Amino acid sequence: MSGVWVFKNGVVRLVDSTGSDSCQGSGRRKVLVHVATNEVVTSYEVLERILLSFGWERYYDDPDLFQFHKRSNVHLISLPKDFNKLKSMHMYDIVVKNRNVFEVRDI
Repeated sequence: MSGVWVFKNGVVRLVDSTGSDSCQGSGRRKVLVHVATNEVVTSYEVLERILLSFGWERYYDDPDLFQFHKRSNVHLISLPKDFNKLKSMHMYDIVVKNRNVFEVRDI
């Protein structure tokens, strides 16, 4: 089974990457947005500030990753060390683990 996970209206579904409903190849860039302030996350400093306010803590176990964990659950957010390598799959991971806090938008 292969395809693309699509999040729309709070529902996640797997779409065949060869289907016309696929978002791959659309040429649109995606951005992570903090819903409450409508602020686009433009750096790890911005992301860290928001995540810390929701109880996430930096996790320094792997020097090649930028990671956060929450003591109240088993979730771990693992991101590439370089913010420029942040992909939509990383953004969606953040959205899933922070319901109603972030969303991914096309620009």
